[in-house]
Amino acid sequence: MGPLDDSRVRFNCFGGRLKPRWILALCVFVASAWVLLFSPVALTTSPFDFLPNPLPAPPPRPLPPPIPGYNRPTFEELGDPFTPGPPPEDWQDAKKQVKDAFKFALDGYLARAHPFDELRALHGGGNNKFNGWSVTLYDALDTMWIMDMKEEFQHALQLISKQEFLPTTPYTFAPFFETVIRYLGGLLSAYALSGEPILLEQADKLGMKLLPVFNATKSGLPIYSVQTKNGNTGWGFVGPLVLFAEATSCQLEYKYLAKLTGRKEYYEKVERVMDIVYNAKPKDGLFADKWTGEGKEFSSHYTVGASADSGYEYLLKQWLLMGDVKARDQYLTSIDGIVNNLLRVTPERELLYVTSQIRTDPTNNFEHLACFLPGLLALGARTLPFSLLPPDKAEHHKWAAEGLAHTCYLTYADSRSGLGPDEVQMNDAGKWMDFVRGWERVGRPHAIPPGLKEPAPVRKPGKDTRDYFVKRPAYYLRPETIESFFILYKTTGNVKWRIRGWEIFQAIQKYAKTEYGYGSISNIDRPPHLPMDEMPSFFLAETLKYLYLLFDDTDIIPLDKWVFNTEAHPLPVFEWTEDERKQFGIPSDL
Repeated sequence: MGPLDDSRVRFNCFGGRLKPRWILALCVFVASAWVLLFSPVALTTSPFDFLPNPLPAPPPRPLPPPIPGYNRPTFEELGDPFTPGPPPEDWQDAKKQVKDAFKFALDGYLARAHPFDELRALHGGGNNKFNGWSVTLYDALDTMWIMDMKEEFQHALQLISKQEFLPTTPYTFAPFFETVIRYLGGLLSAYALSGEPILLEQADKLGMKLLPVFNATKSGLPIYSVQTKNGNTGWGFVGPLVLFAEATSCQLEYKYLAKLTGRKEYYEKVERVMDIVYNAKPKDGLFADKWTGEGKEFSSHYTVGASADSGYEYLLKQWLLMGDVKARDQYLTSIDGIVNNLLRVTPERELLYVTSQIRTDPTNNFEHLACFLPGLLALGARTLPFSLLPPDKAEHHKWAAEGLAHTCYLTYADSRSGLGPDEVQMNDAGKWMDFVRGWERVGRPHAIPPGLKEPAPVRKPGKDTRDYFVKRPAYYLRPETIESFFILYKTTGNVKWRIRGWEIFQAIQKYAKTEYGYGSISNIDRPPHLPMDEMPSFFLAETLKYLYLLFDDTDIIPLDKWVFNTEAHPLPVFEWTEDERKQFGIPSDL
């Protein structure tokens, strides 16, 4: 470096060179900071004191007293390892306890959070994550009816009857997927159960307001969100891409709404999405989790977890709900691809799990969201005829359902709190079907297929002791594991699924219950297992509903007459009339 130019200022306490304008800026900054920190005005006044007519502070909102029926556990109790108690002598007692838990959560929401979307479980206020239209109320409607809480149901009807589904702010856009499965699904299910006309009127109103999402892309795939007043649309957190699950998890709701209202556009919009899916014909029936607005697969990530899960679920359920043969055939193709490519086992306890893959490489991630798959496999094996699902394949699907559900259970039973983590990374030994075929070739020794040995829980954390390490240790009050227990109990009659559901319910009661409701748990392994300040609406829509139905002996919602949407809202099985087929353009063989 050459000698200094005399025109530059040489003094710099940081050892470098500063131009005069930077010295001036520094002086202004220091002077401003001194005034703000040390001047009498800065110490004794607020910037709002200089307003000519300052507004008075609003009076504090009076809070109702704490919800009865809750005794706050001590800090030490929240840190105790969970030990499940014995199953009840009468399962109707377990069912009653779940109903009491639901009532406690609903009362807390109504007293502390309504008309906000969800309850803040620790502080007793509310938050708006899903449009600000009181999503918890809509998600809980059919649960109230199923649990014979007719007084609460009628009160909820009064609260939602005047909802116009307009933005709460000019910048509020309704996320299409979440609005369909929670609000629209909740309205349609409650209408099917109760027959209350206002519910169908509200469902039709909401269904129309959401339709602009299908007009925003060249292909007709739904864009992420819509402003329900002016019809403007917007992309979401993944940019100008469409998630597979979000595009393919509106068909149950909109086709049933088409049946009820006769509106052709409801059917046509969502069936156009299915045509794009069928025409893609991906390898092994596995669909990429992200698509372009032109209707082309964008990513090389294949999963049954987040971004794709309910898309596969709705393939089977469109057939179960309305006899859609194209969707059924795609399910058969896709479930083969899932079983042959995404099901794997661990080397230590031979745990069966489902993972994702990038191109053909497994990630060995196992998500709680993927624990819906055991129930789906069991449902398909139970309902599909042997002409479509031969006995050997049906047997594989039943085994997969049992083994996967046990692994989902172990992620709960292994943990210190008895609650399951959101995601784990598994040790991997290879594809499950490779082990199954090898076991079958040597004569099926010991009569227990690979992945079905049901090893005992291991409480000590660590990849070497548990077959996995926990990547995301929070429990978000999710329903998928309990959903699968419910379906497995209904399809097999094996009481072990009830017992395991009872263990999880006890852990929820011990750690997740708060003064006002129930909160997600931030860490299932590290004590104390403190609840978070949130109560997701799906806890009332799904988790508690599936627990209640798991313990129910009256078969309130028989699986051959009702089909649950992905938010656990049951819709009644129906058939298209000849007039409806002509009106909607449905071929006679579908």
